[in-house]
Amino acid sequence: MEKRQLGNSDLHITPIGFGAWAIGGGDWAFAWGPQDDEQSIRAIHRSLERGINWIDTAAVYGLGHSEEVVARALKGRSSKPYIFTKCGLVWDSNRQVRNDISADSIRRECEASLRRLQVDTIDLYQIHWPLEGDSLKGIEEGWKAMAELQRQGKVRWIAVSNFNVKQMELAHGIAPITSLQPPYSLIHRDIEKEILPYCERQRIGVIVYSPMASGLLTGAMTRERIAKFPQDDWRRRSSDFQEPKLSKHLALVEKLREIGARHGHAPTDVAIAWTLRHSAVTGAIVGARSAEQVDGFIGAMDFRLSPSEQKEIEDFLR
Repeated sequence: MEKRQLGNSDLHITPIGFGAWAIGGGDWAFAWGPQDDEQSIRAIHRSLERGINWIDTAAVYGLGHSEEVVARALKGRSSKPYIFTKCGLVWDSNRQVRNDISADSIRRECEASLRRLQVDTIDLYQIHWPLEGDSLKGIEEGWKAMAELQRQGKVRWIAVSNFNVKQMELAHGIAPITSLQPPYSLIHRDIEKEILPYCERQRIGVIVYSPMASGLLTGAMTRERIAKFPQDDWRRRSSDFQEPKLSKHLALVEKLREIGARHGHAPTDVAIAWTLRHSAVTGAIVGARSAEQVDGFIGAMDFRLSPSEQKEIEDFLR
């Protein structure tokens, strides 16, 4: 199976990684609704059986619960995937989440993640979000703390998520960035102009999240399904799942369905393959809440769009 080197690291990852956001469960600010842990564990097992060799999670997913579920799924396995997790979002006793990339906080978060994941070393440790949008505030202190964790051997490689070019330039001047994790899909392409070219020039790996636009581009999303989202599903508040955008997104899905059908692939595979077509993109994070969902997207692992199909999609979007 194809594997790609992630930035300056010795990690060689499959084009798709298992995304563990939704398996954090419900009852927190960015939940996807209730989730059965046993289904989550089966989903992780199926992804490994199908060849995926990395899992991306974060401390904040389910306020620690996602990391615990990942640990349960991997317990006792002789061969384990790479584990990527994130810091910089912390919560209080009232389950309120806030940003904190101070050195002390990052050190505490790292220790907590090591305990929850039941590992001695985290393969890739990422700052989840900058403090304030485009601000450089706190980045120098936070990134120095990340570099110190790497020197101590608590994490193997250090990375960022949701950073812009200026923020990456500041961090990269302190210690090398292994990778960036940005959102990227057919309906969210902002990173193409500056961020992806910068990463390519600097040889920073890119692992994109939400390539299926949080489920919109799977081919399984309907207005009826959206209307039945649990109250704590964050997508209920997203403009992407509301008019006037929704009709446009669902029309795009039909185009993806048409292209995929020529090859026996679902719209999901086309959406993921489209993100992987970009030379700067190392891999795509794809979330799943059941083994069946893993089977539904695993076809994208080795599916590639032809130049003419890429152009067909671009023409449709104009």
